[in-house]
Amino acid sequence: MSERPPLGIRLMHALGKEPDWLAMTAEELAVLRDTVNRKRSSRLARLITGFPDRGATIRWQEVGLHDRRLRVRVYRPSPGRGGDGLPLVLHVHGGGFVGTAVQSDWVNSHLAARLPAVVVSVEHRLLDQQTSLSAAVDDGWDVLRHVVRHAPQWGVDPARVAVFGESTGSMVTALAAIRAREHGLPLRAQVLANAPVDLTSAGFDHASMSRHADSPTLTMTQMRLFQRLAVPPGTDPRTVSPLYAGDLSGLAPALLVVPTIDPVADHGRCYAERLRAAGTPARLTEYPGATHAFLSMPGVVPQAKAARAEIAGFLRGALAG
Repeated sequence: MSERPPLGIRLMHALGKEPDWLAMTAEELAVLRDTVNRKRSSRLARLITGFPDRGATIRWQEVGLHDRRLRVRVYRPSPGRGGDGLPLVLHVHGGGFVGTAVQSDWVNSHLAARLPAVVVSVEHRLLDQQTSLSAAVDDGWDVLRHVVRHAPQWGVDPARVAVFGESTGSMVTALAAIRAREHGLPLRAQVLANAPVDLTSAGFDHASMSRHADSPTLTMTQMRLFQRLAVPPGTDPRTVSPLYAGDLSGLAPALLVVPTIDPVADHGRCYAERLRAAGTPARLTEYPGATHAFLSMPGVVPQAKAARAEIAGFLRGALAG
């Protein structure tokens, strides 16, 4: 018997109109991005994306890097619930060619309040005809390195650091975890939720891709556009595909969160196997009936609450002491 998405997801999908993704011009993509992100940042969207934890404060902040400035959304425990020297969780939101850190307020504010920790979510560059995935990868890594280097100013403990990514963001954080090992930056943990980790042509051959090609929150056609933007002609897709990293040993222990109604479900499963084969601890947890990006939609996907609790527990254990 095939799985069915939650009722709320089915209703949203039935009421929405699917664009012609592969025929979309640069101008149309820009308009779509602005429209989608404006909706995701609205108060009404909280009914879908969830209400922030009242035990956390949320504010935008700007990070000055050596060649650019980036906005980050910073979540801290409310006054009296934390202090200095808190753990750091570097978060990267999903979306690829759309998306904003605001859509992840529900899970990030909870982590900040309940661990407690400082959560820094990167408003990375989004994909378009001039911006490939490597730009977002650099954004995630450069912000991580900046915050760790300036730990006292951020009120974080540089010895207790984890990374957490959703969808596209999980590709960014998986690659950041590899860079961290290469640069001697210690990480305690990595959390990868609904992770697409293979942008080669073989990434479309997994059984989950064909089984869920028309899933309501991610389709194979959207993945084709994502690949086209992420890996321009002449670029080796393996350089931004964690599944093809040459050495996955010695990385931070990983939690892979896999919704089962997801074209990239098999990506997460395969990456967990590769990590384990390399000797890196990897826990894989599947959420039957959940769809891609479900952590950003707790208002319509009941499984999001259980996944949030698991992520919090995994990070609490990894960042303790």
